[in-house]
Amino acid sequence: MARVQVVRVYEDPGRSGRARRVLVDRLWPRGLSKDAVDADEWMTAVAPSTQLRRWYGHAPERFGEFAARYREELSHEPAASALDALRQHASRDGLILLTATRDVARSAAEVLCEEIERGP
Repeated sequence: MARVQVVRVYEDPGRSGRARRVLVDRLWPRGLSKDAVDADEWMTAVAPSTQLRRWYGHAPERFGEFAARYREELSHEPAASALDALRQHASRDGLILLTATRDVARSAAEVLCEEIERGP
């Protein structure tokens, strides 16, 4: 069973345990230096495309369609391989997905978390 948690990077309590910490946004979090983000990896390949991200614009009424389109993107390379790598990390030591979004419940990171937990 995959152990996955989504954490907003600005509210990150820091490390606890051996979980792999991966920043999953296409853009670097605004206002934070590379040293300020405690991530093992920045995996932009698994982030939504720029076109999809801009279309969504974090409009709550678009989230359902965004999630469906994003899941479609995750089924194609290079996102599919990156998703597989995240599943492996989750099954070994657990996984923390870091994101800068304000509305974590309606974010790409939340959709990604569901896809990792659902498995192949």
